[in-house]
Amino acid sequence: MMEGRKQDGGTMVLMPPNSNPITVLQTKYKELEVGFRGWLTKQSLPVEAAVVTITSSIQGAAIGGFMGTLTNDASSVLPTPPAGAGSQAMASFQQAQALSGGPLVQARNFAVMTGVNAGISCVMKRIRGKEDVQTSMVAAFGSGAMFSLVSGMGGPNMATNAVTSGVFFALVQGGLFQLGQKFSQPPVEDTFYTRTRGMLSNLGLQNYEKNFKKGLLTDSTIPLLTDSALRDVRIPPGPRLLILDHIRSDPELQKKR
Repeated sequence: MMEGRKQDGGTMVLMPPNSNPITVLQTKYKELEVGFRGWLTKQSLPVEAAVVTITSSIQGAAIGGFMGTLTNDASSVLPTPPAGAGSQAMASFQQAQALSGGPLVQARNFAVMTGVNAGISCVMKRIRGKEDVQTSMVAAFGSGAMFSLVSGMGGPNMATNAVTSGVFFALVQGGLFQLGQKFSQPPVEDTFYTRTRGMLSNLGLQNYEKNFKKGLLTDSTIPLLTDSALRDVRIPPGPRLLILDHIRSDPELQKKR
């Protein structure tokens, strides 16, 4: 219902009902995000890259700090190598420390990974004008190499291990990117039902799209549809009447009959 509020002169003004505070906050956040992204795209490349890197680092630090509180600094219970241990044992101990530190350690690690990744991605997208698997892998390589250097998990051969970590991160990120692309694309068969889907949605009959697919009634068959054809794919009488009336009233479909 609309709430009334009396103003000067005795006029009643209709006011909207109380909005959900969560919805209002989400709307405001979305507006701020859109405005911020619009402002960012107008900046020079160095400014955009710096802002993206800093904001992403802050977000990564928050996530890492939270995860570090959950692990409760597991590095404190790691067995310390004996005094005469070799360099390989010390390197393994440093790697374990880097991956199991407390809130501050994990906040640093995640800040480096997310910040470097976002910064490189920003630069690559601005220069190349697109975001693809190459951009994703280059950014992942940089974040992996920097993580290795900052966390100290590289051991005595820091440069070699930085490259190794970068390559590992790049391969993982590239694989995930390709996997995401594969699952985000609609099945090839759906391209044959684009107009059918639009027609059914306009009529409020989108639940019957599966019936069209079972009967192989593609977009090209719409002008040829008859009551018996729709009955064969188990569409009830009411929806059949709506579909046939839509076809009869569409001049473009009538031309194709």
